[in-house]
Amino acid sequence: MLGLIEALIGGIIQGGVYAAIALGFSLVFRVTGVVNLSQGAFSVLGAMGMYFCQVKFGIPILLSVIIAVLGTALFAAIVGATAFVPAVFRLPVSNTLMLTAGLLTFFEGVTLVVWGNQPYALPTFSGEAPILLAGIRIPTQGLWLSSGSLAIIVGLWWLLHRTRMGQALLASAENPLAARLMGVNVGRMMVLAFALAAGIGALTGVLFAPVAAIQFDSGRMLSTSGFIAVAIGGMGTFGGAVVGGLILGIAGQLAAFYVSSLFATSLSLALLIVVLIWRPAGLFRAGAVQRVDVRVNSIIHRALVRLPGRAAIALGGVLLAVFGCLPLLPLPPGVISSLAISMIIFLAVLGLDVLMGYTGQVSLGQAGFMAIGAYAAAILATTHEWPPLLATLAAMGLSLVCAFALSLVTGRLRGHYLALATLTFGLLVDSLTVGLIDLTGGPSGLVGIPSFAIGSFEFDSSEQMYYLALGIAAVVIVLLEGGMRSSFGRSLQAVRTDQLAAAALGVNVPAVKLAALCISSALASLAGSLYAFQFHFLSPEMVSTPRSFDFISMLVLGGEGTLIGGLLGALFLTMLPTLVQSLAVYKTIVSGLLLVGAILLLPEGLFGRMALFVARRWTSGARGKE
Repeated sequence: MLGLIEALIGGIIQGGVYAAIALGFSLVFRVTGVVNLSQGAFSVLGAMGMYFCQVKFGIPILLSVIIAVLGTALFAAIVGATAFVPAVFRLPVSNTLMLTAGLLTFFEGVTLVVWGNQPYALPTFSGEAPILLAGIRIPTQGLWLSSGSLAIIVGLWWLLHRTRMGQALLASAENPLAARLMGVNVGRMMVLAFALAAGIGALTGVLFAPVAAIQFDSGRMLSTSGFIAVAIGGMGTFGGAVVGGLILGIAGQLAAFYVSSLFATSLSLALLIVVLIWRPAGLFRAGAVQRVDVRVNSIIHRALVRLPGRAAIALGGVLLAVFGCLPLLPLPPGVISSLAISMIIFLAVLGLDVLMGYTGQVSLGQAGFMAIGAYAAAILATTHEWPPLLATLAAMGLSLVCAFALSLVTGRLRGHYLALATLTFGLLVDSLTVGLIDLTGGPSGLVGIPSFAIGSFEFDSSEQMYYLALGIAAVVIVLLEGGMRSSFGRSLQAVRTDQLAAAALGVNVPAVKLAALCISSALASLAGSLYAFQFHFLSPEMVSTPRSFDFISMLVLGGEGTLIGGLLGALFLTMLPTLVQSLAVYKTIVSGLLLVGAILLLPEGLFGRMALFVARRWTSGARGKE
């Protein structure tokens, strides 16, 4: 009984952390209509700032807290004014969501470069010894966490409902046009909301760091937990954020107490899936949201970059010849292996392009399908001695089954709820690859995976795997290019532009979305299988959810809706650390900067800009001949 009570107390303490982060999500979403995936990174920045103020420079605790929180909020205000808010006014919500994913990666890179990859633990505020109350142990830092979370909740309520600044924030959230007419600077209020949310995140990190060590990538976990909590409670609701955080924290602790800590995450994610099926908008609805007549998004997706048929064939032939000749060049050691990996990853990015670029469905779980393909093929080929080709096909079939099951949840979801559902799917796969030790090898992974083979011919070198992946990619691109110029492709693009209008025109929207998801999952599964056969080893972190963010960076950098653009992104982000070893530590920060920069400054991507140039020259040349 005492163990259960302590588990409940631990759940409340942990839930308070999730609730505080979820409040930051709700505040930004309420004012801007955008889910800020970088929210958890502010907790890491705050904790790191606190560590160096308190431990390295000996500054008193209270002053260290103030410096860490205000410094993080000021940094966030600069980022919000220069990157986030301009994107809110200029870009569709899906692109702004991807921008925040880029900001999360950028913040991780900054933390990695400045503080390194080692974990940091702050000293507790009032000693290590727990408080004993009727035989129940209560950690003292837990009391600081709980009281800090409560102070954040009360302080945010007071700010929004008892100050003129709070009234301006709420007015900007409910009716931006009317707020402007009343003299409220809506853009400035958005920056303020972003900075306030960052301050909340920083304070949460300062209170949380003495309990659990913080490192550069902890923000991704905290962002995910806060996102799940606010989705359970209801986007844009402050009370829902608190309730959702407590539910998530208590559910996780009870799952660890009654089942196993290995499956606590899986059970928490299963809870979220139930909520998404039962109440997609969460348990609570926002009390005051933007009116429908003023929340209509006038920003639509840009038109896809299309080349004339002959120009596309000519450019495709040139690129195929170039990539076919690359292994023949005198390249440095290790480059051929990186080329093979880039081409394999491109298959997963190509599938993501069908789903996101052509259909407009934001997916944060592409790596989940890659993991399914990798583990299924590896297990069948090693444990059951299936031929690698047959194991790969069976893994693709399993991925298609999982895609169909996922579509039952995502079929009626859009925007940030769809992104959350796919992220949940990817995290669920991550937890299973770690927890099913007897099947997947757990954290240690699988060893002894054979080379890919077709019949008696083995692709046992990086050069052979490169040509195999290149050949598969060329065939897939030709098939998809033809499909995108057909009625099926036009249906995908209609869903991307406006699902309601597409349905009114007779497009079977659920069937089209399912088809796009199946194509995407099959290509990701194929990439995962080849990935495992290439390395002859597979561990969870090789195909974990952070890979999904890498795929998005590659796709956006290369160009959405171009099919071939993802290859440029995959080559650039995979090859750069190989070619310039001194830049390897900067890979994360460069990936984040490239994603943010591409979304803001180069929305067509590298290949998209190239295709626009070729199309204009081709068109002008054709007119000149006339």
